[in-house]
This record gives sequence, structure tokens and C-alpha cells, in this order.
Amino acid sequence: MSSTSPKIGIIGLGNIGRFHADRLVDHGADIVGGVDINPDARTAFADAYATSAYEEPDELFAEAEGVVVGTPNRYHEEYATMALESNTDVLLEKPLAHTIESAEAIAEAAADSEAFVMTGFENRFANSVEVLKGFQRDGRFGTAHHVEANYIRRRGIPGRGSWFTSQASSGGGSLIDIGVHAIDLALYFLDFPEVVEVSATTRSSFGSREDYAYIDMFGEDLGPGEFDVDDSVTAFIRCANGATVSLEAAWATNRPTNHEFMLRGSDAGACFDRSEDSLRIYESGKKGTDHLADTDITTRTNDSMAAEQAAFLEAVESGTPPEMNTLEQGMVVQRVIDAIYRSSENGRAIRLDGTSHDAAVELD
Repeated sequence: MSSTSPKIGIIGLGNIGRFHADRLVDHGADIVGGVDINPDARTAFADAYATSAYEEPDELFAEAEGVVVGTPNRYHEEYATMALESNTDVLLEKPLAHTIESAEAIAEAAADSEAFVMTGFENRFANSVEVLKGFQRDGRFGTAHHVEANYIRRRGIPGRGSWFTSQASSGGGSLIDIGVHAIDLALYFLDFPEVVEVSATTRSSFGSREDYAYIDMFGEDLGPGEFDVDDSVTAFIRCANGATVSLEAAWATNRPTNHEFMLRGSDAGACFDRSEDSLRIYESGKKGTDHLADTDITTRTNDSMAAEQAAFLEAVESGTPPEMNTLEQGMVVQRVIDAIYRSSENGRAIRLDGTSHDAAVELD
């Protein structure tokens, strides 16, 4: 980054907003304000970061060069499109929106704006992922043909009764909260090929029950209350070039926690474990005699959110949209999410014949 200090605002002053704000301070960014409908959140944010806080974003857009949007999913469209209409760059937390229609509205606003949208998929910026992608670009894996993508918590519902467990506010459950990371990372490892078919089943087996132990709840447990979303999903994704993705995501399930991503290629494979930020390469060779080789790669553990922010700030400073985490890639992920939910609802595979929502059809 240069020595300049981009003027950045935060929209949504809950936990994720504060996580971003802390790292923006470390980067030397100028936090010029925050927006939240909750007056207590506004007061706490203004005091903590010695800045202004507003109920409505107009004043913020007048001053900020870029904004981070970390509201509940259903409000992403509202604030992102307002920012784009004011030509303010946006770092938009995952997913793009709570529905495919809302995500498409954001894309339409971006097409008419001088500003850009960067999607908040921070896992791409983990050092181990950077190394894996470097090896892939050098051809070490040959042709990448399959990714096993796991984002599984044994018990980890983010607060029953919160907006996370409300379909109206979130647009979904474990899939749209953490499965979205798995889809993005898997497609990133495959260089985002065209997705042509999705088959999936979503389940809600734990969140509405009182007879289960809830460990590692990531928010206050208000009881089963409103829980009309999925707590696990199994999906299979087929791409036009023959590459495939098998997805397992869960907030709660009766199996060990698993955050591993297995990339399988024609010449070698790799396992990235997100929980440990570790990377292992699987290869074979004929030097000396036929053999297998497993190589552990050691990197410095980094703050992937801070690295993501650095890319955003550099893009804001330069006025050039980032090459990483593009809006177009975010739309691909959103279409896969939409197809997964419809496949589960209809009990059959969904084929994606084009880039629009209307092009998705059910397979007989």
C-alpha cells in the first residue's frame, strides 16, 4: 500500500463491522464513519474509533471513497446499490445477497456505476491458499479435475433465534453462511469454470431441537424459536470442462469438524486445511523407483481478512477494480447457491445453461 490513507466507511456495526474496523486501523485507513440502525451500536462505534456514526448512509457516501458492507444479508442490496449510485467502491461481505434476484440487482447497479464491488471471500488470501495457487499456475498439479470441499462444524450454529437462522433475513442457513466459502474456494482452485449442473440436498435436523448439546455456539442461544433454515447440505457440482466439486457444509452434524479442501489433479493433488492453515502436496514419481511423495508446506500464518482488506484499499487508491474476488465470481457462487436450494426443494438436478437466473432448468 502507498502512504495515503483511503477514506473508508463501515455499514453494519456488529461483530463483522468491528472486525473490519480494527484491521482498517492497522492498515492506516481513515475511517470516516459508520452506519447502523441501532443507536447503541452507533454510539459504541463512534466512541471506539473516534469517528461519526449515522442512521442513514447519505453523509457517509458524501465523504467515503470506499465502504465495507457487513449487514445481515437481506440488506446487502439496499446499501451496496446506494453506494454504487454514489460511485463509492464496495467491499461486500459474503454472500452477495440473500436471493439471486437481489444479487442480480447489485450487478446491474455496478454495471451503471464508476465504482466497483469486491466480494468478501477472505479465505482466498490465506498464505497456504496463495502457495497452492502459485503451484497450480506453475502446472504442478497438471489438470485440476475435482475438489472435495468441506466446511463442517460438529456444533456451531451462529446463535439460534438470531438473523442467521431466519430465512427472511439471511436467505438460508449453513449453505449461505459457511458453505458459500467452500463453493467459492473450490471454484477458485478450479479457475472458475462454467458450472452446468447442480444436484443437492439440504437438511434441518438440529436447530429446532432442545435435546442436543450446543457447543461452540457463535452467538447468544435464544432457543429454537425462529429456525427455518438449513443446518447442513450435501451437493455435487458439474462444470462444462469436466471438473467437479463435491460439497459438504454443516453448522451441526454428528461427525468430526472438517475444514479440508482436497484438490485432485492429473499430476498431483493437494490438501488445504482451513482450520490449521496447512497445506500438503500429494505426488508420485519414478526417479530411482516408483514412489509416492507427501510434502508438507509451511508458511507464515496470516490474517486473511487483513490481507483481503489490503487488496481492497489498494484498489480504492488506484481506482482500478481488483483482480481478486470480483463481482462476476461472486455472481457465479450466488447462482450455485440458488441452484442448490432449488435442487433440494425439487428433488432433482438443476442444469445451468447460461449466466442468468432464468436460464436454470430442472432436469427430467
